[in-house]
Formats: sequence, structure tokens, C-alpha cells
Amino acid sequence: MNKWLVALLGIAAMATSAVSQANVVQDQMKLIASNYRTVLKTDSPEEFKQGLEAMKQAATLAEQGTPSKLEGQDKDSASMKDFRYGLTTLIGEIDSAKALADAGQFEQAKQAAEQFKLTRDEFHKKYK
Repeated sequence: MNKWLVALLGIAAMATSAVSQANVVQDQMKLIASNYRTVLKTDSPEEFKQGLEAMKQAATLAEQGTPSKLEGQDKDSASMKDFRYGLTTLIGEIDSAKALADAGQFEQAKQAAEQFKLTRDEFHKKYK
């Protein structure tokens, strides 16, 4: 009986872990979206940079998780690598926009941020 109980608890823990990871990704994606709205609407370079930083932190955390659409796949599967590549691409775009803002090129930085939509759309089709 004890072996069954231990096995059942192990299975429950693994299932909870997978759901938890998917929720982490989902929660971080919501943070990215929320901050992206701020980045697109603000006229303040400081608020713009803060929004970009929050987006980058959320993308970095999401990169470590597994989206619900890919639950059960190996972390080294082609789909998981592509999911992480999408977030790495977004992080690079965020860094580029921040560099423009830091250089005083706020309008160019905002234009660069508009391009995040292309990355979002491409990877949402696959993994959302």
C-alpha cells in the first residue's frame, strides 16, 4: 500500500510541476503584454525603458518554462528550442530598442518596439 501511495504522490507532483511551469509561462506572457502596451503608449523615455526592462525580465523567466501547448515535450525537442529561440529573439529586440532609447533616439526606439509585434505574431501562432 505504501508503494502505491508514494507512486501516486510522485505522479501528482509531476503533474503539478508541469501545470505550474505552464502557468509561469502564461503569467510571464501576460506581464510582457502589459508592459508592451505601456511601451507603445508612453511619451516618457524613462517609462519606456522601465517597460522594456520589465518585458526583458518576464521573457527571461518565460524562457525557462514550458508553454502549455508543449507540455510533456523534452526540453531539447525542436519545438522547445524554437520556443526559446523566439524569446531570445524578443530579448535581443528589446535590448536594441533600449540601446536606441539610451542613445537619446526615442522615436527610433519606439519604432523598433513596434516591430516586436512581428515576433509576437510569429511565435504566438506556434505556441499559444
